[in-house]
Amino acid sequence: MSLDRLAPAIFVFLWSTGWVTAKYAVYYTGPLTFLCLRYLFAGLLLWFICWVSSIPWPRTLTEVFRAILSGVFLHGLYLGMIWWAIGQGVPAAIGGIIAGLQPLMTAVAARFMIAEKISPMQRAGLVIGFAGITIAVLPKVMAGGSTGLSVPLYAVAVNVLGMTSVTFATLYQKKYVQGGNIMAIATLQYVGALLVTVPFALLLEDGHIDWSFGLAATLAWSVGAISIGAVALLLYLIRRGQVSRAASLIYLVPPLAAVEAALLFGETLTPAMIAGTVLAVTGVYLTNRKPSGTVAAR
Repeated sequence: MSLDRLAPAIFVFLWSTGWVTAKYAVYYTGPLTFLCLRYLFAGLLLWFICWVSSIPWPRTLTEVFRAILSGVFLHGLYLGMIWWAIGQGVPAAIGGIIAGLQPLMTAVAARFMIAEKISPMQRAGLVIGFAGITIAVLPKVMAGGSTGLSVPLYAVAVNVLGMTSVTFATLYQKKYVQGGNIMAIATLQYVGALLVTVPFALLLEDGHIDWSFGLAATLAWSVGAISIGAVALLLYLIRRGQVSRAASLIYLVPPLAAVEAALLFGETLTPAMIAGTVLAVTGVYLTNRKPSGTVAAR
């Protein structure tokens, strides 16, 4: 089976574990401080891989700048805002709905930034996928009662800004960072991520770190599986196809994360979550399904 077929499934699984990782990480340090450690070790490991493998770096300062800038939005602002918002009390259910906005935002913005055409079937898939996410997580929001309504509005706004940031980063990546080795680009992106995250971590957190085996294990998975494995697959998917198709995979992340939370933390899987997941999978299938004419032309 080719990487083109395996990459989406592997990416969704690895990316979904970020929600579980976030739950473990806060036991040992602040969310932004953990992200600083994650970016630092991921950047160093990628640099070592590039050095050992003699991977070429971008040749011009413009290419270097664009790679770093994409990292500012893709990692620094996106994850920084999301993790900080969760720390301010934004429930995972609300975060799941907001995450579901990203593929829709990407599809709309892609028409203006990179002139990407979306077929009627893809539009239907994006809408169905968002409906599935809403059905899956809305009962949790409603069950929160007054607790759900007491979430600070500014924290929700920051969460939405995080989605806007990753939307822009995805389109910027497609338009300006198409060339160069993926490993070298990813290394520079973590430089950009640190430029944003370190100042905010110093400003908003006390820097306490509980050095332990649990932290090491959480950091190892976060660096190896997510920051390197999942991100490399995301960059590969963006280069290989439409950004709308790549972004639609985000619909599968909250449902899969819910399954992982049920297995690891004992959280309940409701009928609404199961039904919403089926809709989300249907939406992703329609968005990524290639027209029959495309296959016949090969």
